[in-house]
Amino acid sequence: RLLVARFASNGRDRTRFGISTGRRVGGAVVRNRIRRRVREGLRALAPRFVPGWDVLLVARPASSTASQAELAQALERLLHKGGALQGEGIPR
Repeated sequence: RLLVARFASNGRDRTRFGISTGRRVGGAVVRNRIRRRVREGLRALAPRFVPGWDVLLVARPASSTASQAELAQALERLLHKGGALQGEGIPR
């Protein structure tokens, strides 16, 4: 598992995200790189967000060695499964 997500309804007209990278993931450079890569994946998915969610994304240690494509696929799968992403999901 590369990422874990927690979802909460916020009753607003937009979806908000928080990204958490603990020290177990790696040093500061590695944690910042993971956050940048997750934000890039979120930008690509932004038109498909369902409004009204607060989402906390927690990076796991395996995310430090995953490719951008793997990280983006995990992110899309998590958001679709949690209901914060509309449209066709990726096959499971």
